Amino acid sequence: MADVLRSLNLLETLKESIEKNNISDIKDAVEDMLISRINIAVAGDRSAEKAAFINSLRGLGQEDEEAARVPSSAAPEELAVFLNPKHPDFRLWDVPSIPNDSHFEAEDYIQRYKVMRYNAIVLTFSESPSVNSVALLRELRSVQKETVYFVLLASIKETEKTLEMKKKASLEGLKAEGVPVPKVFLVNPSALEKLDFQTFLEALRGDLPEIRAHALILALPAFSISLVNQKKDAFKALVWAAASLSGGVSAIPVPFVASMLDATVAVRILSKAQISLCLDDDSLLRMARQRGLDPSKLKALRSCALSIEVSKSEVKRRLAEAEKETNTAKARLVELAMPRQARSVSRSFTVMLQALNAAIDDMGADAEKVIAMITERQ
Repeated sequence: MADVLRSLNLLETLKESIEKNNISDIKDAVEDMLISRINIAVAGDRSAEKAAFINSLRGLGQEDEEAARVPSSAAPEELAVFLNPKHPDFRLWDVPSIPNDSHFEAEDYIQRYKVMRYNAIVLTFSESPSVNSVALLRELRSVQKETVYFVLLASIKETEKTLEMKKKASLEGLKAEGVPVPKVFLVNPSALEKLDFQTFLEALRGDLPEIRAHALILALPAFSISLVNQKKDAFKALVWAAASLSGGVSAIPVPFVASMLDATVAVRILSKAQISLCLDDDSLLRMARQRGLDPSKLKALRSCALSIEVSKSEVKRRLAEAEKETNTAKARLVELAMPRQARSVSRSFTVMLQALNAAIDDMGADAEKVIAMITERQ
């Protein structure tokens, strides 16, 4: 139960909404996190590495039907959008490469491709950042667009030593161009768990508005234990918000709130968790195919019933168990997570928080077992 306190940044905002009785704000936050709406632009040459990067962010391999291809089906100067088959509101936009033309105007490029509308812009390259990509970075920073990043995409033919040399040379080149505190993230486009992707993800999470950072974490495929833990924290923030609606914990009672989060909404949250943690059959089949594993071995690692199927009957069973187990000590711990004005915490809130957080932990443990088996084969 105490783990929920680790996601308090978002919860502080939600607590303010409770104090002001802004139930609609909490409803909006719950829906937004369930939808996982985020748009990321990936700019750079349309290479095999860029396509692999876009696919990996969506949990896909080149053999999947929805995968990005090389050559691209889009014309050289056209945008191409790639949805995540499991999270359709997570969109990756393949933005055309930045031209090497000496007459390049960064402002025109920004307007033409509506770059400001994206939550983040990733400038990819395979050798070194171009002069025009630096000009684009400067222009975006001048209009307070800070979520812009240089990513060096590794080729499978390159050694770690040559890649580090490229990264070092890129940083020196950016310094020479006058970029203050330059950053370059070295990413293996086909294996995000390696090299600098986790560092890149941490930087991105820190720069995005928190609701968008949560959306990103929930939509990415589960490829490391660290990411599984981040997903669990994000889901516990979502559970807290949703349980507060169920419990009617606002200072001023609202008649329809108490019934808002019933087993049906709990099923929505846990179904999202199953998919986000890549525990559903389709995700396990895809991971097994990508890594040459027997799918049945991955499926057999799921010991939690909710990892296999999120059924309303199982959710109701867990809620009933939590109802029986709720005691004064646990209620006090929940109370400490609440704003002062709302400390008459309802039993419904406590039960929901306890049952759903325990379910998230159980599913997370299964996801970690899957990742451990995949990692052993690499």
